[in-house]
Amino acid sequence: MTTPTPAPRPRSHRGKKKRISLALAPVAALAVIVPLMNQAGAATPSEVTSDCAADSEKLENCEFVDVQFKANSLGPNQRVSPVTENCGTTTAATSTFNVSTSVTRTIQLEDGFTAGADTKLGNSFFEIGLKFSTSEINITRDDKTTGLAFSRSDTVQPDSVGFFMWSAKRTDVSGFLKATYKEAQDGQKVFFAPSEGGKTVHVFYPQILRNGTPDGRLWLRNVKCGTPEANGIQNSAKSLRAEPGFGEGGDKVTDVEIPQADIPAP
Repeated sequence: MTTPTPAPRPRSHRGKKKRISLALAPVAALAVIVPLMNQAGAATPSEVTSDCAADSEKLENCEFVDVQFKANSLGPNQRVSPVTENCGTTTAATSTFNVSTSVTRTIQLEDGFTAGADTKLGNSFFEIGLKFSTSEINITRDDKTTGLAFSRSDTVQPDSVGFFMWSAKRTDVSGFLKATYKEAQDGQKVFFAPSEGGKTVHVFYPQILRNGTPDGRLWLRNVKCGTPEANGIQNSAKSLRAEPGFGEGGDKVTDVEIPQADIPAP
């Protein structure tokens, strides 16, 4: 009996597909490499920041673009008078405190830098400040300092140390830097830091009262002697150190706010 011959199997095209895909792979790889190489000469965010800060000759312009803002933002908590000690006593004491502080426009970047008023970027900060200075809120637009300094008598509680604290009110404007270079880099002249639409560049414009006094919160702080808080102040030779905000010091700390009307004009 003759065994039937098997029918021929259809040829697979898999091998051809493999060969085609292998042939295309180097082309795809080149397509990825080319854009990466094109970006190699582009200005990075850190370069944009440093060029803007230095008012580099490479720049045609550098400007701050605002994205959002917050008025009445409180600044750091600062001790603004010497410390008066009334430890080991059972009676309150009246003491004269010399209070002084100043405010100025500040710029905050991730790596930190300053920009002079005579630079392109400094002028941009001033122009943006004009936008946020209104009849309701008067702000300091340039980098000139504004201060307050006065003396007042106040009460230091029994067995306590006393001093004055201050937190300035300011308008926090956040956005990004836009740099336009004179010469194109890889066909591009405009670059951003940290990115277009970013909000990590902060410009703090101090708010000023109509009488010229910085706006903010001033308070007398009493700290019980023998507590870690008081020991920290005394052991640091009464030098400046980080302090909690108003009403945030705990049960051994008493804060009394001073009305703005009681703060003398300069």
